[in-house]
Amino acid sequence: MHSDASNINRPDSLSTGIGFHRSPEGELLCEDVRLTDLAREFGTPLYVYSRAAVAERFRAYEAAFGDTPHQVCYAVKASSTKGVLELLASLGAGFDCVSGGEILRALEAGGDPKKIVYSGVAKGETDIAFALNAGIRCFNIESPAELDRINAIAETLGHVAHVSVRVNPNIDAHVDAHVATGLGDSKFGVKLTDVVALYEKAAKLPAIEIEGISCHIGSMVESTEPFMKAVDVLAGFVNELARRGIVLSHIDLGGGAGVKYHPDDKLLEPAELIPALVARVAEKVDVKGIEIFVEPGRSLIAQSAVLLTTVEYLKSGLFLRRFCIVDASMTELVRPAMYGSYHSIEPVIPNTKAQRQVLNIVGGVCESTDFLGNDRDLAVEAGDLLAIRTAGAYGASMASTYNSRPLPMEVMVDGANVLPMRRPQTALDLTRDELPLGLAGDTSAAAEGARALFGEALEFARSRR
Repeated sequence: MHSDASNINRPDSLSTGIGFHRSPEGELLCEDVRLTDLAREFGTPLYVYSRAAVAERFRAYEAAFGDTPHQVCYAVKASSTKGVLELLASLGAGFDCVSGGEILRALEAGGDPKKIVYSGVAKGETDIAFALNAGIRCFNIESPAELDRINAIAETLGHVAHVSVRVNPNIDAHVDAHVATGLGDSKFGVKLTDVVALYEKAAKLPAIEIEGISCHIGSMVESTEPFMKAVDVLAGFVNELARRGIVLSHIDLGGGAGVKYHPDDKLLEPAELIPALVARVAEKVDVKGIEIFVEPGRSLIAQSAVLLTTVEYLKSGLFLRRFCIVDASMTELVRPAMYGSYHSIEPVIPNTKAQRQVLNIVGGVCESTDFLGNDRDLAVEAGDLLAIRTAGAYGASMASTYNSRPLPMEVMVDGANVLPMRRPQTALDLTRDELPLGLAGDTSAAAEGARALFGEALEFARSRR
């Protein structure tokens, strides 16, 4: 994972890729739509997704499997807006969910419950009951206690719960500690020494039907080697369980393929990863015809979107630092603040008049960690529109309303068509469901007056776009 400290004086650019391109005049477009037109219509911060880019990445996974029995389950956590899920459902995707809310989103978007797998270490009773009633493909069990809970709820509701065990394979995927999920001391999955006994217990429970086995080793994995090690670990269990009379129907190898955020990053393409997985499973697994599941999230969606933001001010610090203050912040894109992650940042229209300088791109949230990119070599001035690239994954889905900032607007571009994916939110939406305590007397008139004034300010700002 690249930090911004290594990018001083480096021109900030990244290959535009499918869905985004520059006009002959140098303006950045999404498919056939000018990003400046979108910013003018919807305001900023604004997430813009390319339908073509999402579809291309999903089809790349499908094509890489060929005739091998498989299921591509999109990891909903990467970008959970229903419009994104609806597009993927229309393409035949399954869904990897980690909460009842994500299952709800997938179903509302037209997802097939028989293509939904449910992971997560803290599955609650409401979510388990919902998943059982919906008839999902399987639960990925992450602890012995969870198996007992699912069995008890399934018995009570008169269902049979289809389960797999998520194994913690204790594999070092050589990724940043923030996104490593397959090490032995991780909270995820069942430890190696408990796996066989848990399957044997599950086989005896009245409301449980065993489906498969799964694991997830981490995110931003740049080579096939860690995945091959994961296959070897899971294959050992599949074969041992078969000898004990428990024959599994699928092997789920998770997601985590690397994405190119930084020019030096390695993109692990489906065409490289999937055939290697298929060959290794065929070599190591004794159960012939076993179905292979994968759960890509970031590698399906990251490169499909940009976050548009407007430059508000430029200012200098006491020493050498210069700041470019924008209207986006860590509430719209938390990855840089949380992980120190790198995103390429580019002017939508190159500014040939502004002075090029090294800038820290920062937001308006009252946290010193609120930055989107440090030490970037840019020529910009107030009012310029910037595109934060590779923002489709863990962007909008991790957005917050901290500092009473509304959630960002999201749109999908399909050729020349613009498809809004959520209603625009303002600060007025954030207080609508909050209840007064009456400690300051009757505040209804004050609230009504404040809301009217804020509404007038919104109209003023819209008129100046």
